[in-house]
Amino acid sequence: MRPFEREKVVTLLPPQLKDDGDFAGNTYVDTAGFDEKLRVEFHVGTVDAAIGSTAETTPPLIEECDTTNGTYTAVTDAALAAVIGAGGDNTIYAIDVSLKKTHKRYMQVQVPHAGNGTTGCNLCIIGRLSGGHVVKDATDMGLTELVEA
Repeated sequence: MRPFEREKVVTLLPPQLKDDGDFAGNTYVDTAGFDEKLRVEFHVGTVDAAIGSTAETTPPLIEECDTTNGTYTAVTDAALAAVIGAGGDNTIYAIDVSLKKTHKRYMQVQVPHAGNGTTGCNLCIIGRLSGGHVVKDATDMGLTELVEA
């Protein structure tokens, strides 16, 4: 099996523009069945204000929980060094969480939040799980369609 066939892609935050407030649709990823890594990618479009977690002054971070609707707590060392700043247009940031360490089953980005700008911030967050044992087809990979050429 090729390595990418043991991976799954999950949309944690659908692409959107937000100015001054919390982004909508933030969700969790279920890490069950994966034993390598969760990479959380922040795909940033144009930004004219800071992007953080809960507030535009707090660097984005990953949190975990045993259940989907329980109380999430921060994963140690799973935060960007700083907020995503205004002018950081068309960039990608990532946080890797080792699934070889003991972690809780569900993970999410702590409330993605945009500061107050003129036009706002474009953001999409993708989770990439690796080391899957149950990946058999495009659906298991988190894909709507897979074309092989």
